[in-house]
Amino acid sequence: MDDDLDPLDRARKAVSDRAELPGMSLMEHLEELRKRLLHAVAYLLVGFAIAYFFHERLYGIVQAPLDQLHIPLNFTHPTDGLNLYLKTSLVGGAIMASPFILYQIWLFISPGMYANEKKYVFPFMGATVGLFLAGAWFGYRWVLPGALKVLVLDFGRKFHPILTIDDYTGFFLSIILGLGICFELPILIFFLALFGIVDAKFLMRHFRYAILAIFIVAAIICPMQDPFSMCLFASPMLLLYFLGVALAYFVHPNRRKRKEAAAV
Repeated sequence: MDDDLDPLDRARKAVSDRAELPGMSLMEHLEELRKRLLHAVAYLLVGFAIAYFFHERLYGIVQAPLDQLHIPLNFTHPTDGLNLYLKTSLVGGAIMASPFILYQIWLFISPGMYANEKKYVFPFMGATVGLFLAGAWFGYRWVLPGALKVLVLDFGRKFHPILTIDDYTGFFLSIILGLGICFELPILIFFLALFGIVDAKFLMRHFRYAILAIFIVAAIICPMQDPFSMCLFASPMLLLYFLGVALAYFVHPNRRKRKEAAAV
């Protein structure tokens, strides 16, 4: 049975099953990829232009955690202020254009999917954007203020803080984007299960390795190295892993086939 196969065999079986679908030549794949990339870049540029129109408000959002601690930003290069506006506008524009960019990704991968799998396009886009925004909000609302308080006011209380625009922008984006990307874990599990590579039983059987991987990722992206802060990063990822397990249970091809066979 498929449940007894290891992940490599499952991946091979999933690829062989999809080999029956109408294929495209290498040049057709490259042309399709080029088309989708151009569309995605166009949407990103439009989002960037709109976001830059509101760059002062975006800067206010970035500056707000420091304002709460009464810490001003400093710059050491004449272009630092411009770079801040450009970076925040680019990230804001990417978030704004993300549904359209994700749709281009879906259009690129959809020819290799069955008709009953293509119905997931709108849930995929909604969940991807929603989870990223949830991760970004979690980082902005809880992790970033806590990190600044611990690092600047607690550990740095005997020193005079001079935060530069470049350093703070990198610190801000690493937390916001890092947690936003980490919150996409259920989407990754969803597609692995949808293509038959993993299932809920496999994910639960190897749960201990998932915990290790999650804490390694948390240690990499966490700006603070104390255990409590790492747990603060890892705890939502563990919950999202279980959400991914639930999704894997419902969308795995074997379960859908059994359900269809029972309905006949």
